[in-house]
Amino acid sequence: MASFARASSPLSWLANALKQADSTTIAPVESVGTHSTDEELVAAHLRGHAQAFPILMERYRPELHGFLQRFIGSRAAAEDVFQETFLQIHLSAAAFDPTRVFRPWLYTIAANKARDWYRKDRRRRGVSLQTPIGENGDGELIDLFSADIHQPAQPLTLREESALVKKAVDALPVMHREIIVLAYFQRMNYQQIAEILQIPLGTVKSRLHSAVAAFADRWRRGRRDTTNPVA
Repeated sequence: MASFARASSPLSWLANALKQADSTTIAPVESVGTHSTDEELVAAHLRGHAQAFPILMERYRPELHGFLQRFIGSRAAAEDVFQETFLQIHLSAAAFDPTRVFRPWLYTIAANKARDWYRKDRRRRGVSLQTPIGENGDGELIDLFSADIHQPAQPLTLREESALVKKAVDALPVMHREIIVLAYFQRMNYQQIAEILQIPLGTVKSRLHSAVAAFADRWRRGRRDTTNPVA
């Protein structure tokens, strides 16, 4: 698996992965392309269509890579986890239920791979919270919690505030980080998050509430310490 993750590009990794497959492919007669659904591409891949998997992989590259980078906080690590995720998709494709939607299954695997990365690397960085969000790209994650956080009398510079936000999120448990990224960056609803994290719907609501509260508390304390330093 490591050799695939270090391939020069996702497509070169894919070529190596497919060469390792123990199945004999038969040229399919159906046509696949950008018009095909995710589920149709998985089915075509299982039938041996050489173009189905690369199309599926590149379709999700911007979205999933963005999710992983925000979750992990490292572009290089996100690329490795992205490739490991699709390697797992390739290896487990036969287990996919064609009656279900592909996207939640993909994110379930990606979230598990990201957690594995956290367990293996203790030098992890904080989530990048300077990435624009919203339809116009004019907001940041900090804006999502502003209603719950009172502003101190002495304002901080943007750089100081960004550093405090990164520090606050980096200190959160992984289960809080992941649910914040899924809910606020990926804009997933409660049901989708429940499927991806494999937890009950009620747990999603309570965990997200706890995550926001924990973030707000750490951010508030960080601002207080910064604006009211001990003499």
